Amino acid sequence: MQSKNHFLLVDFLKTFAALTIILHHFSSYGQIAEDARQVLPGIMTWLFEYGRYAVQIFLVMGGYLAAQSLTRTGGLKTSRELLKVIFNRYLRLFAPYVVALLVTILCAWVARFWVQDEFVGESETMGQFLAHLFFLQGILGLDSISAGVWYVAIDWQLYAILALILGMFPGYRSVIWMLAVLCVTSLLYFNRHGDYENYFIYFMGAYGLGVLAQLCKNYPDPMINRFARVFIALIGIAIVVSSFHQFWLRNILAYGVAILLIFWGDWAYKDQYKDHSNKLKNPRTHKLVNAILWGSRRSYCAFLIHFSFILLVNSLYIGWGMSKRHDGVLAIALMLVALAGSWMAANYLYRWVEVPARKIKL
Repeated sequence: MQSKNHFLLVDFLKTFAALTIILHHFSSYGQIAEDARQVLPGIMTWLFEYGRYAVQIFLVMGGYLAAQSLTRTGGLKTSRELLKVIFNRYLRLFAPYVVALLVTILCAWVARFWVQDEFVGESETMGQFLAHLFFLQGILGLDSISAGVWYVAIDWQLYAILALILGMFPGYRSVIWMLAVLCVTSLLYFNRHGDYENYFIYFMGAYGLGVLAQLCKNYPDPMINRFARVFIALIGIAIVVSSFHQFWLRNILAYGVAILLIFWGDWAYKDQYKDHSNKLKNPRTHKLVNAILWGSRRSYCAFLIHFSFILLVNSLYIGWGMSKRHDGVLAIALMLVALAGSWMAANYLYRWVEVPARKIKL
């Protein structure tokens, strides 16, 4: 049965992007990654070089889902309601994020006994931890406690900016104009300068494409739908023209995901595995779509917790002397065990922390 606000393409993209980013990190850190590359050099190199581009999928999806939520919220016209929406988003991200940070700090403490590698980092300070609690670690130039947690800070910045835009501008035509300007300047300038990567404007291009995709598809006013389509087409032209000067794969990928969402973003689960009489078409298909939904719900927690398993599996690999053999097959086996462990831990983090914490709001 399809859950409320869940659609097949949306959930597939969330699951696929989370899995790809996790594999990218497994291919990037520690002795296990180095030894596994000896056995699967092509796959490991591809994951290392291109796996990070899955962040673009997260960004477009984030904008798409944020617009879906915020356009249904009537209380964005007063500053009090606006601040409440922004703070509730912070609370929504906060609980599993903090638990994952504490687990990572513990795993890093264990790893320092055996792993002499830069990715483990120095012992965390209280100031560093407090900066992470308020999503300020990147802005303050502090080392990240865990791989990927920078994205949580950026996601909150982007959500807050979108809420502010929707609250400040009286009509959606003005909103679309503002989004288009921010998208183009982000894609063609800010996203190409690393000095801005700790601020929302660096990622606003992909996020804004997701917002426009939502307005193209699901906003109840047909005039706004057409207006958004015109601007997303113009942004596409700008991306293509700029590619003749310098090709940026991440911009092409972000635009492609936005187009997929416009056409198939509301693809219902039941259409894929039930016939007209509401009976299952194929039990295997039923299991597949259930697996996609399961992974989608736990993707945020898996994204948060997987670095702990990278630390633990490298500690085990080095501490027990297995790394001296440089056995690539063993390294891959341990990597797969750690990958499975990440999703199992994500399941419990989702059930015991993320779901109960949703009740905490203003």
